[in-house]
Amino acid sequence: MSERFVVVRVGQDDDGVKNDPVPDSGGAEGDSIDPQDSVPILEYSREPNRYGDGMPKESSPFINNTDHDKGNLYDGKNMALFEEEMDSNPMVSSLLNKLANYTNLTQGVKEHEEADDEEGSARSKKPVKSPALGTLIGVYLPCLQNILGVILFLRLTWIVGTAGIMESLAIVVMTCSCTMLTAISMSAIATNGVVPAGGSYYMISRSLGPEFGGAVGLCFYLGTTFAGSMYILGTIEILLTYIVPSAAIFKAEKKENEPEALLNNMRVYGTCCLTLMSLVVFVGVKYVNKLALVFLACVILSILAIYAGVIKTAFEPPDFPICLLGNRTLQNHNFDQCLKTMEVDNVTVTTKLWSLFCDSPDLNATCNEYFTLNNVTVIQGIPGLTSGVIRDNIWGDYGPKGMLVENKHQVSEPAADTSQDIYMPYVANDITTFFTLLVGIYFPSVTGIMAGSNRSGDLRDAQKSIPIGTIMAIATTTFIYISSVILFGACIEGVVLRDKFGDSVKGNLVIGILAWPSPWVIVIGSFFSCCGAGLQSLTGAPRLLQAIARDGIVPFLQVFGHGKANGEPTWALLLTGGICEIGILIASLDAVAPILSMFFLMCYLFVNLACALQTLLCTPNWRPRFKFYHWALSFLGASLCVSLMFISSWYYALVAMLIAGCIYKYIEYRGAEKEWGDGIRGLSLNAARYALIRLEEAPPHTKNWRPQMLVLLNLESDHTVKHPRLLSFCTQLKAGKGLTIVGSVLQGTYMTKEDEVKKAEQNVKSSMTTERTKGFCHVVASSNLRDGFSHLIQTAGLGGMKHNTVLMAWPGTWKQSNDPVSWKNFIETVRETTAANQALLVAKNVDSFPTNTDRLGEGTIDVWWIVHDGGLLMLLPFLLRQHKVWRKCKMRIFTVANMDDNSIQMKKDLQMFLYHLRLDAEVEVVEMHDSDISAFTYEKTLVMEQRSQMLKQMQLSRTEREREAQLIHDRNTASHAALNDKPDTGPDRVHMTWTKDKFLSERNRNRSEVNMGVRDLFNMKPNQSNVRRMHTAVKLNEVVVNRSQGAHLVLLNMPGPPKNRGGDENYMEFLEVLLEGLNRVLLVRGGGREVITIYS
Repeated sequence: MSERFVVVRVGQDDDGVKNDPVPDSGGAEGDSIDPQDSVPILEYSREPNRYGDGMPKESSPFINNTDHDKGNLYDGKNMALFEEEMDSNPMVSSLLNKLANYTNLTQGVKEHEEADDEEGSARSKKPVKSPALGTLIGVYLPCLQNILGVILFLRLTWIVGTAGIMESLAIVVMTCSCTMLTAISMSAIATNGVVPAGGSYYMISRSLGPEFGGAVGLCFYLGTTFAGSMYILGTIEILLTYIVPSAAIFKAEKKENEPEALLNNMRVYGTCCLTLMSLVVFVGVKYVNKLALVFLACVILSILAIYAGVIKTAFEPPDFPICLLGNRTLQNHNFDQCLKTMEVDNVTVTTKLWSLFCDSPDLNATCNEYFTLNNVTVIQGIPGLTSGVIRDNIWGDYGPKGMLVENKHQVSEPAADTSQDIYMPYVANDITTFFTLLVGIYFPSVTGIMAGSNRSGDLRDAQKSIPIGTIMAIATTTFIYISSVILFGACIEGVVLRDKFGDSVKGNLVIGILAWPSPWVIVIGSFFSCCGAGLQSLTGAPRLLQAIARDGIVPFLQVFGHGKANGEPTWALLLTGGICEIGILIASLDAVAPILSMFFLMCYLFVNLACALQTLLCTPNWRPRFKFYHWALSFLGASLCVSLMFISSWYYALVAMLIAGCIYKYIEYRGAEKEWGDGIRGLSLNAARYALIRLEEAPPHTKNWRPQMLVLLNLESDHTVKHPRLLSFCTQLKAGKGLTIVGSVLQGTYMTKEDEVKKAEQNVKSSMTTERTKGFCHVVASSNLRDGFSHLIQTAGLGGMKHNTVLMAWPGTWKQSNDPVSWKNFIETVRETTAANQALLVAKNVDSFPTNTDRLGEGTIDVWWIVHDGGLLMLLPFLLRQHKVWRKCKMRIFTVANMDDNSIQMKKDLQMFLYHLRLDAEVEVVEMHDSDISAFTYEKTLVMEQRSQMLKQMQLSRTEREREAQLIHDRNTASHAALNDKPDTGPDRVHMTWTKDKFLSERNRNRSEVNMGVRDLFNMKPNQSNVRRMHTAVKLNEVVVNRSQGAHLVLLNMPGPPKNRGGDENYMEFLEVLLEGLNRVLLVRGGGREVITIYS
């Protein structure tokens, strides 16, 4: 590494070039490293003159640094060309210097420990040391301690005896393969950039995104919390069953009550143990950390004792006799000798075993039938490696609850009456056993693979240590589990393996009787191991919850981000203790184990899924350096996780997925917005790209047509939305379905209006949120509003996801405005939507439209169907009535019949048409008889044309004055320039002089022109075409107002603008007359295609 980087100063002579290699101090673990210069990524010399000219440069290596960094401007000469960008784009030398000084030291447990010290506030602050843990201490041993635990000591022998060696190996291989594949995926995440302090949750959440990250983080938290319950239950089981059985509070007088008494004892002692452990964690986590090595030593010594005991059985098996009655295994608690009777002083006397099956100690007592028919037999509980017992333990022996543990090779005479067997001292199954149950119980024994990554902030080189340490720990524990399964099956008698609580071996721990030198080594070792694992869970789970809460992605968890002054998560510890208590109240280790298996499997599932997706989507930032990673391994790991979830317990799996799904949806709708560059966002983008390409292949069928809206908004001078009710109406029309693009235009160039455009976008988005409009916002800057709206109509949308309908407000002030730009822009927008084959909706009096919170009562939505526009007029009321604002409104359809039309037949045909369209509406045909044009219409047309002509002349006069003023200004500018260039006046210079006569003649000429224009206005006659149009507008308005003045909304065909642009202002007048006297009106213009069909 030291030979690959050479730093050369720019602008020096060849003699000044430094070719010395940069020293590399990031060597082996044994190298001496200065804590202040420890570098986890790269090592660079930070001498003042190493980079550039030695002047202090940027203090932040990141683009768009904070404001206090912008004052450090570059003042050198070599890079002056880039000096204006130095405040946002730092020099490469500054960037590398920052990376070299980067540290990923955790701000967690060390600070908590220091704050707990009793040195007082006056103590001097300790310098923060760089992380220095290597692979062995930092990752391998913590993983080993967390993986090996309670299941190995308390349940593995029972699993081997119940499932047999072959099926037990299948369980071990499946579960260990799952964790190994997950570890490979975790290694890929760990080597894909700098591993942040914060451990597994940070790695997962930053790869999966806030929604999945929060869901998986909480699943990880719940799994860790229930693991604490499991370890505490294991501790109490060892204490009450194997160490101090006499300490039980609840004692069963009858055999059938023993399981219930045990559960009650577990609840009481478990609650006490949980309280004590919580207090220890609350008082100081440093004590837990200091005891971690002690607990780890207990685990290692216990495993070594097991292997030593196995070796010893090969030549000297231990003496643990098992008493069988017939082929049934007896609980060896209340008798010393496996005999029915024995000779004492030549007298046959009964034993304690006799009194357990007979009603009196006399030889003529009435005894249990099976006891009478069968003899007792003594066999060795541990025959040893060379005994060949492995053949008997190859296959499993499942059975229901209460099934007696029997040795199939012993002779047995069955009894006719078996009803009393449950009261006899036989060893029996306490639960119903089957393969999938054993998978769920065993899986917690392979969890704990994230213990190393949880210490990522304390590692010297996390990218190297996490993969190696985790994979080596899994490989080691897999070897231990596989060898244990084989050795247990080869050394221990099958009936003893199936004896879960060691009742047949005088209440000893089954795995303990195999150990050397004494069973107490395993009992004490497993007890402290479970204690330590429980403390670790109660230490880690609250910090995990605190990290999730401080991320702010789950709002209701915010309170758990707070804690003591030193950062201890007090509230999170309380919640963790409460959830732990739920597991303890369940009281059964076998019932709690599958629960935490689900949560851990959910966590591992999403780790694998994230890696596979990022690889398949070719995410640019996904470049893991772990060379053994392949997406197929992650996909296989994810599949195996799902399989194990449903194999273990399909109903627990569904509940776990439901919990994760609910958390996901909650974060999606209520959580804080975070952008962590996650792979799920890449999946969304890829899916969107695929869908857009598919959409562009062919236009949508009529059955699938729905209005995809482009809403054109006008903004106030302060860039707020002028008509927010337009967004409300869009929401009511769309109901969140389909595409909605909200656009607006600011006049000017983007370079000068950049800040205003961003402010306007924020205001529009805020209004969209207020009006519950789901869609996209786009504000553009253009030289004029006309071009800006034209560009939006042409370019809004992407691929096949483009708008097909434009919604805009009626320019209500077009008459009052002296500037005709507003109504000219409106008419040009109408023309452009028609040319683009897009539908157009124009809302008049939009500010009186209902809000989303209004509920319109009984009323009507009236549709005036004048011309056929593709059926859009029929479709819009149907869509509106889907929204709760318009739900109570009835739909009425009016159509107009001329003199030569059969209005009765038209009504029947229209009713049939609506029946086929599946629309419920009232139908009415309005007859409009031919009538003479009234004087009112004639006069209104004349006034309209006079106003239009006057506006034209005023505009022309103003234009001429502006042109003349500009001409004079240009001439003066030219003359001044000529004077400056030629101070000596030449003979060719021209003088322009205004005389009194010339001035008077020019003024009279202008006055005569104006007087002639005024006389023309009063003498003009209206255009006949305009008169006919005005007549139609007046008559139609009378009919509409008469029938629909009280309607909640009137939908009306919008006439098209004139082809001759000279009559645009008349077109606006026609529309104004048509809509006069109506409150809420929606003018509808079709897009030139059918949008509704009678076919299914």
